[in-house]
Amino acid sequence: MSTVFPPHALAYLPLVDGDQTFPVRRVYCVGRNYAAHAREMGSDPNREPPFFFCKPGDADAVIAVPAGQTGDIAYPPVTQDLQHEIELVVAIGKAGRDIAVQRATEHIFGYAVGLDLTRRDLQGQMKAQGRPWEIGKAFDQSAPIGPITPQQPGAPLTTGAIRLQVDGVVRQHGMLEQMIWSVDETIARLSTLFTLRPGDLIFTGTPDGVGAITRGQTLRGEIDGLAPLQVRIV
Repeated sequence: MSTVFPPHALAYLPLVDGDQTFPVRRVYCVGRNYAAHAREMGSDPNREPPFFFCKPGDADAVIAVPAGQTGDIAYPPVTQDLQHEIELVVAIGKAGRDIAVQRATEHIFGYAVGLDLTRRDLQGQMKAQGRPWEIGKAFDQSAPIGPITPQQPGAPLTTGAIRLQVDGVVRQHGMLEQMIWSVDETIARLSTLFTLRPGDLIFTGTPDGVGAITRGQTLRGEIDGLAPLQVRIV
């Protein structure tokens, strides 16, 4: 049976080594998972449990940026305050539901550097009205991601620096071990809400220092042990 129009394009992320690609299914994001960032957003990191939101998993939102290249990201419409959030992205390679924290690592395929781009003004308007803030997070090209580094057996990525430069100036800098909820805890909690499947991506939160970006600026995200991500706002 034919479709009434051509199917929408899937997003595929390159691996650091080899010719294979990682087909994306869903994109989950953890909100305010670093204490300093939670404070700069006006929240109390000591009392708030993890919460989640989603971005589209298709090629309109997920922009794959190969190693050594600079991806062009269009400044989105209807905003005067586009902001950067650098994040560790976890790629799921094994399905599971109600995953125990102690078994969470078994479900990880690999890791990548990602940017959770945010229309902060639109997000703020929705928050003030008590409405969902999807329009602030789930727009086209809102999730640039670098190549995936497969997880090495017995060596989950739990420590290391995470940083973002804008035109060569450091804007964000933190450590992965500063997460309020670890990667394993995040996977366990998320799997009580959704069945995780191969192809799912989890943005694990951003350190403090988020801020506005404009056309013409170049962003470079780095996490120790992973291929950097570089994009230009056009």
